[in-house]
Amino acid sequence: MIRGSSFGAEGTSVGEIVFNTSITGYQEIITDPSYAGQFITFTTPEIGNIGVNGQDMESSKAHCKGVIVRNYNKRYSSFRGEENLDSFLKSQNIMGISEIDTRFLTKTLRKEGTMMMVASTEYHSAETLSEILHSSPRIEDINYLDEVSTKESYIHKTGTFDISQFAYSIQKESKKKILAIDFGVKRNILNELVSAGLEVEVVPSSISSDTVLEKYSSKEIGGVFLSNGPGDPLQLKAEAEMIKTLVKESIPMFGICLGHQLLSIANGYPTQKLKFGHHGGNHPVKNLKTGAVEITSQNHNYSVPKEIEEIAEVSHKNLFDNTVEGLIYKEKPIFSVQHHPEASPGPHESNYIFKEFVAHILK
Repeated sequence: MIRGSSFGAEGTSVGEIVFNTSITGYQEIITDPSYAGQFITFTTPEIGNIGVNGQDMESSKAHCKGVIVRNYNKRYSSFRGEENLDSFLKSQNIMGISEIDTRFLTKTLRKEGTMMMVASTEYHSAETLSEILHSSPRIEDINYLDEVSTKESYIHKTGTFDISQFAYSIQKESKKKILAIDFGVKRNILNELVSAGLEVEVVPSSISSDTVLEKYSSKEIGGVFLSNGPGDPLQLKAEAEMIKTLVKESIPMFGICLGHQLLSIANGYPTQKLKFGHHGGNHPVKNLKTGAVEITSQNHNYSVPKEIEEIAEVSHKNLFDNTVEGLIYKEKPIFSVQHHPEASPGPHESNYIFKEFVAHILK
C-alpha cells in the first residue's frame, strides 16, 4: 500500500494503472478518452504548473480514473490558464494523488506489468482496500464505448491550432467527405483530418454497416476513419463485425490506435496485450517505406500480431520492441497506424499520414 496526498475529487476508485513519459501536455493526456478506466502515472515530476484551459481539451470531459504525480503545483503560471488542475479534477470527479515516488512506481510497472489498483480518501486499511479491488471488474471486462462515443452525429468544423492567432482554424472548403466512427476520438485527430482537406462527419460507434455502405454507394462519402478509444479491443465484437463487412466491400479506410487494432481483429488476427503498454511522446518508429525514424506519440496497451503480414504489408515498426506500428492491407484500400500522428501532446513528425489518407480516397 502506498500513501500520498489527495487533490482533485475525493472518494474511492478502481482502475488500471499505467505510466506516461510525456514531458508536456498533461491536460491533453487527462482528457484523451483512450484513458477511460485508467489511472495515469506521470513520470514528469512537476504537474499543474500551467493550469487548465478550455482550448486544450481533447474531448468534452475527462474519462480517466485518476492522476498520480510526484509534485502537484496548485499555483499555475500561464496567460492561457483558466483554473488550476485541482479544481478541474474536482469538476470532472477525478482523483489526484501527489507526493508519490513516481520513479519507483514506474519501475515497478515496467517490471511487474500493468495492473489494477484502488485509490481511496475514505478507506485506509489494506484489508478493506484489497476487498474492494478484488471485487471490482477488470478493465478487460468493461466496454467503455457508451461512455466515450458521441450519441448523435455531427460535422466537425475546426482545423488545427493556429499559434499566431491562439485559435483553431475554421474549415473553408473540403475535397471529400468522410465518416469518422467515434470509439473515443481525440479532438486533434478530427482537427488534422479537417486541415488535410476533408469534411468530417463524426458518427456513433453503434452505426450500422448498412448505413455506412449506403452513404458510400451514393457517393456521399469517400471513405471511413476508425478512431482511437479505450479498453480491450477484443470486447468490441459488434464493432469488429461491422468493420469486417466494410472490409469485404473494399471501402477506403484509415485507422488510428484502437481503429488499427479493430481492423486487425476484423481480418481475423486477434490483438495481444503488452506488458505495460506504450504511453508517451518519445517512441521511435521506423517508416519502412522511407527509412526515416519518426519520434511519435503513443497511448495503447494492445498490439496486433506479427502474423498479420500474411494479409498486410508492415509500413511502420516500433524501435523499442519491434511491434507493428503501421499496416497497408494487400488488395484493399485500407491502412492504419498504431501511434498517434496528430500527437497533442507530442512531436508532429507523423502528421503527413493525414494527407496520405486524403490522397488515398481521392484516387
